[in-house]
Amino acid sequence: MIGRLRGTVLEKQPPEVLLEVGGVGYEIQMPMSCFYELPEVGQEAIVFTHFVVREDAQLLYGFNKKSERELFREVIKANGVGPKLGLAILSAMTASQFVLSVENEDITTLVKIPGVGKKTAERLVIEMRDRLKGWGEGDLFTPAQDTAASQAVEAQSSARAEDEAVSALVALGYKPQQASKVVSQVAQPDMSSEAIIRDALRSMV
Repeated sequence: MIGRLRGTVLEKQPPEVLLEVGGVGYEIQMPMSCFYELPEVGQEAIVFTHFVVREDAQLLYGFNKKSERELFREVIKANGVGPKLGLAILSAMTASQFVLSVENEDITTLVKIPGVGKKTAERLVIEMRDRLKGWGEGDLFTPAQDTAASQAVEAQSSARAEDEAVSALVALGYKPQQASKVVSQVAQPDMSSEAIIRDALRSMV
């Protein structure tokens, strides 16, 4: 089991980061709310991981804190919710919003997340209501400050930032046409891809 990695950020392609540890590059998928807080390429990062082994793949999901990883593990315990859907859920809303939606049985908000239909939303509420008691203290997935998150990546054009944002949203389960439309609505010339993704996700939930 790979539980924690410490290494250098080589590449950042939302929602995936390539982390070099001891000469080995690990591809790690992260909820966007964790991705926002990653250091810049070339800097050191510590990532707590959840390792998934399938017949056709070995996948790593990463988080900045152990508590974030624990919440992810609770989410994917729900019937019909796998790691990919768990990633989409915790990218589309903050932990506080998710806990509040479950506590208030807010099916309407949950079904706005790609891959979450009415039956899945109902199962999340029923199965997680008791398990999430105590998780509501503090927002485990608050994105970085707007001023930091919205800094343009050096040498990155607006068009490239928008393309990366669309690709990330599609990877999280949104339809390409829907992703392109919402990105074009929220994107500004000086925004980084991370900032565009953050605002796009906020506008869709």
